[in-house]
Amino acid sequence: MSKTTTPVKKKKKPKNYYFNQTTENAIIRYNKTDDARLKNKIYSQHISYPFDKLAENIIHTFKFYYFDVPSEQVKHEVVSFLVMNMHKFQEGKGKAFSYFSIVAKNYLIFHNNKNYKNYKIHDKMDVLEYNSKTKDTYKSQNEDEQVRDFVVELVSFWDNNITNIFKRKKDILVADAVLEIFRRRENIENFNKKALYVLIREMTNAKTQHITRIVNVMKRYQKGLIHDFNTYGYISTDNTGSIL
Repeated sequence: MSKTTTPVKKKKKPKNYYFNQTTENAIIRYNKTDDARLKNKIYSQHISYPFDKLAENIIHTFKFYYFDVPSEQVKHEVVSFLVMNMHKFQEGKGKAFSYFSIVAKNYLIFHNNKNYKNYKIHDKMDVLEYNSKTKDTYKSQNEDEQVRDFVVELVSFWDNNITNIFKRKKDILVADAVLEIFRRRENIENFNKKALYVLIREMTNAKTQHITRIVNVMKRYQKGLIHDFNTYGYISTDNTGSIL
């Protein structure tokens, strides 16, 4: 009687086989060394390909196709952003694959729709909850210029007064992260309230309730700042007492 052999099933490779524990260990070693040559070696041998594949897979899985440049260029930009944020990964606090997947997705959320180039404070900045209005072409272009001028004045005001209004270090950190959104306004095309909160949390490690509290304080100044800008054409940065 002949024995029948059960065929051995081949184990399927996990979806993230390209980004595994070896990759995570390499990232930890990369972060721990100050030797530039060793960093380059570790990156080229163990991190470059996983980052490349991670960016590529996220772009296609979530269909981040609304860019005015080729997908390959978008992928390189995502990889560059991952490298810039590599030092933020902390050993023992979650898996590297999950962490960098979130970082990549958040980056793409903020840069996904290039159709929003001519944003307006009143209909795009959901964090500050402005009302949206339909404008004719001429008025819209004119308003865009006013908005750009206002944001320049707004950033200047907070740059000069952020430490006068907020005293605690963690409050200043969150307020400055909110202000950083304005500083990056030319690169953030799709203002989405939830996505912006995610970005601020990543920048500060603050909880959503803390971010909301700081944003609400900043919003209380907004009416006075807009009034000053519309009345005088600029915002005074040396007197916070008259704003509220």
